[in-house]
Amino acid sequence: MKGNSNLVTWSDTYSVGIKVIDDQHKGLFNLVNDMYNHVTDDEEAERAYFQDIIRQAVNYVKIHFSAEEQIMKAAKFQGYTEHKRAHDSFVLSVVDTIRDFEAGKKVSLVSFTRFLKDWILSHIAIMDKQYFDHLIKNASFNVGEKFNISQEDIA
Repeated sequence: MKGNSNLVTWSDTYSVGIKVIDDQHKGLFNLVNDMYNHVTDDEEAERAYFQDIIRQAVNYVKIHFSAEEQIMKAAKFQGYTEHKRAHDSFVLSVVDTIRDFEAGKKVSLVSFTRFLKDWILSHIAIMDKQYFDHLIKNASFNVGEKFNISQEDIA
């Protein structure tokens, strides 16, 4: 076990400026770090952990993607279709990994964790920043109030 180390660390460079979305992104960082800290060389322990954590991760991501998509639609963000396609592609990749796991195939927790980290970081840095820039230029509503989205919704 790695102890309590981080694979990824939140910084303001990842902030999109919408508190509820930034809080959700921080939660995703915490999830990736928790997974990373459960990487051992014990395949049985990793499989047991993966079985417990993957459902939680899928639920968290669904709620997060839904929140982002609501915001983009309300703001009439022209990049919505491409952004949603990226979300859907990510979900399919995760579902494929779950299917492999459930079929008894070996799923590398370290590889899956690194995939999540890489996808989340690039998605936030590129795609999420695009819709935030659009919101700054065009939106005139308080996101948290408009959609009643709170951190408790994803806990």
